[in-house]
Amino acid sequence: MHETATKRRLIGFLRENTELEIVDMGRWFYAVYRCGAEGARRIAFRADFDAVAVNEECVLPYASLVTGVAHKCGHDGHSAALCGLACETERRGMDKDLYFIFQHAEENGAGAQECAQIIIGEQIERIFAFHNWNGFPLGSVAIKDGTVQCASKGLTIKFTGRASHASAPESGINPAAAIAELTLYASRLNGRGQFDGMTLATVVHVSAGSPNFGIAAGEGSVSLTIRAEFETDISRLESMIRAKSDELARRDGLAVGYETCDVFPETSNDAESAAMVRRAAAELGIPAAEMHEPLRASEDFGHFLKKCPGAMFYIGDGENHAALHTPDYDFPDAILETAVELEYRIAADC
Repeated sequence: MHETATKRRLIGFLRENTELEIVDMGRWFYAVYRCGAEGARRIAFRADFDAVAVNEECVLPYASLVTGVAHKCGHDGHSAALCGLACETERRGMDKDLYFIFQHAEENGAGAQECAQIIIGEQIERIFAFHNWNGFPLGSVAIKDGTVQCASKGLTIKFTGRASHASAPESGINPAAAIAELTLYASRLNGRGQFDGMTLATVVHVSAGSPNFGIAAGEGSVSLTIRAEFETDISRLESMIRAKSDELARRDGLAVGYETCDVFPETSNDAESAAMVRRAAAELGIPAAEMHEPLRASEDFGHFLKKCPGAMFYIGDGENHAALHTPDYDFPDAILETAVELEYRIAADC
């Protein structure tokens, strides 16, 4: 939600290099290529442009100048590719109206909720996006029908008891036992078993009291990231964790409260759109591979896919490329042309 300089730079590039209509929506914007034909199909492509809270450690002429913030997920590359697609579309033409959506705040799941309104407002028929991904061969394409990235949610459970002198713990109500049991319970829910697909509960933070050796803890919390292949399983997983928390609170005489944040839907490709990606890759001679499992990481592009058909696909950073969200990651510029050509061909074939 603080991407003002990046947004300004992107708009400036498009105004300098294209004649496209640009619509500024405040925190995000989009550009439009109109083919001029009445009743033309409306296809959209989306790129995110937010950064992550990771220090820049690469020696680069474009390295981040802001401590603790850098483009370490490739979103700068996504936006560069979308600018390239806009330029190529204007230069080569297209028999459809194309919408180039530049989205803020993907990393916390909030941006697409705002931007997805364009699907209904502009009557967009189909939407596509790509993400670069390490572990796939450089420049290759990976695609899958159905869920390609899992739904997830941040869940914090807060237990409140009563602090006491550490020498008289029986006079207080310490949440430590409930916190320990809940932590173990959540970790045992991982896998498939009673769920329809992959599920995962990851403990990200645990606290109880303070490091004051004279005071027994009177409050504490457990923070989890819960994720699943299907949103129905997220709901089931959360209900089970809340029920266990309520049970432990009743047993130990604790008050319990809940907070949620960073809510991401499942990102689910429809089969026809995924087939268009495969066909475009084949026509261009780009190596393509089927993903057999969804990526565990979440992606808020799923909000767009709830409103119209579309697909998220992946272009390989290289099998040994630095992982996303790490200080030594940098988007490989070698895949920019691949991304532009592939998306242009997808649009032409739609």
